[in-house]
Amino acid sequence: MNITMIGMPGSGKTSIGREVARILECDFVDIDQLVRKKAGLSLQDIIDTEGDEALVKMEEKIVVGLKINDRMVISPGGSIVYSDKAMNYLKEKTIIIFLHTPLSRVKQQINNQDSRGIVGLKGRSFEILFAERFPLYQKYADMSIDIGDRDTISSVAAKIVEAVRYVPEK
Repeated sequence: MNITMIGMPGSGKTSIGREVARILECDFVDIDQLVRKKAGLSLQDIIDTEGDEALVKMEEKIVVGLKINDRMVISPGGSIVYSDKAMNYLKEKTIIIFLHTPLSRVKQQINNQDSRGIVGLKGRSFEILFAERFPLYQKYADMSIDIGDRDTISSVAAKIVEAVRYVPEK
């Protein structure tokens, strides 16, 4: 089974994805980490020197070049939904789970907005970015997992494992 986590920065894609991979005994792939390694720069440095579009293109190239095996959990950056090509590839090969996290919780998790490397944030509020991305996350998601204020990494991971148990593999 292959799973892709999508959602806003700070929604828990990486930490929850790691836990889901551990429970399901799958490989875990952090696309942000692969982008940083390939570019030799932080995500913020890529945005500052080359622009938002360059980061989205790097993410896209890495995702469509990914050899997806039969047991992977993938955590792309929150901006991956700006690439139809990458999202269509992931949709074809994985179950896409939208971590539907309230804006208040996301903002609480992000204490480094200026250095985190968030596409589309320059000169805009986090609220506007959230409103812009939300329909894209819904568009591509095979399922949505609501994350409440009291949910933990392990409780959300358990919800996901239970939810995907009955989904046919792609």
